[in-house]
Amino acid sequence: MIFYSSFQHSYLWLPLIGFAVGLTATMIGGGGGFFFPPALILFFQTEAHVAVATSLAATLPICFTGAIGHYRHGNLDLHKGLIFGIAGIIGAVAGALVTGLLSTDQLKTAFGIYSLILGTIMVCNNHPRRKGESEPVTNNGYVKNIFRRLPKGSFYGFAGGVISGTFGTSGTAPVLAGLFAIKTPIRLVAGTSLMIIFINTISALTGHLFLGMIDLTLVWLLSSGAVLGSIAGPRLTKGMDFEKREGLIKHTFAYIVILFGMIMLLT
Repeated sequence: MIFYSSFQHSYLWLPLIGFAVGLTATMIGGGGGFFFPPALILFFQTEAHVAVATSLAATLPICFTGAIGHYRHGNLDLHKGLIFGIAGIIGAVAGALVTGLLSTDQLKTAFGIYSLILGTIMVCNNHPRRKGESEPVTNNGYVKNIFRRLPKGSFYGFAGGVISGTFGTSGTAPVLAGLFAIKTPIRLVAGTSLMIIFINTISALTGHLFLGMIDLTLVWLLSSGAVLGSIAGPRLTKGMDFEKREGLIKHTFAYIVILFGMIMLLT
């Protein structure tokens, strides 16, 4: 169900939150959807199922704008994006069905547990890659590389889709983990991730249009700031030394995930 909620003065913070999330998300290769549900639930007392569907709608402009920006700067691997994205479509629809079976409290608790587990795994696995670990880009081995990364890409893409559809997040963590697992050059991770998340988000949102409730008042306010942030993100990353910042990016995201998980479980 699509509806407009009554405007509240506290909603004036939403464009600022959207800008901060859009800016940060497009710099690390996320859609920002991970931050929207807990923010809406904890700070604006939004019902969990509404927060999930609304988050997906607000994430779309971030993913689209950010992916286009990275593509223009040559920071996107189209073929890997399609491999992950096709599997993600199936996962996103399945995730939307799962959400419809959970109560508000169950959904909130599940999100908290998922965040803690995911963040812990990310912290344990966060170690800098050695030079030369990125898969070589050669014409002779290109077809071979596609078939080698297809199983992993499909698995992580499906997992990202399930997470996106279930919790209304962008499913960034499984997608980033998958891209790192198939040794994607760090320069291409952000843009490729945004492309995959965009596909997952559209699929999950389609499922929630039939099963969930989308608050367009929240969507417009979040998106207004998020679009500006997602335009600025790729511009700021242009010329950055990604190799030196890989460890910082991965660790920062992991600890933020753990923090949100703890807050969701304790409130």
